[in-house]
Amino acid sequence: MSRADFHQQNAERATAEAQRLLDQRAAMGSRWLPWVATELYQLSPPEFTAMVRRELERLNEKQRD
Repeated sequence: MSRADFHQQNAERATAEAQRLLDQRAAMGSRWLPWVATELYQLSPPEFTAMVRRELERLNEKQRD
């Protein structure tokens, strides 16, 4: 499977996962960042983890605007 195919097939799932992680930020407070790191570490394959990390960054920036 090509990288583009993988991205296309998993983009929606990566966005949903990133949103799930971001939704926990207010409730977890200062524990959120270590928790997110643990959650990301448990994801696989690594390509999907990278997609979630990028989406998390994008959604975080979007909230700041």
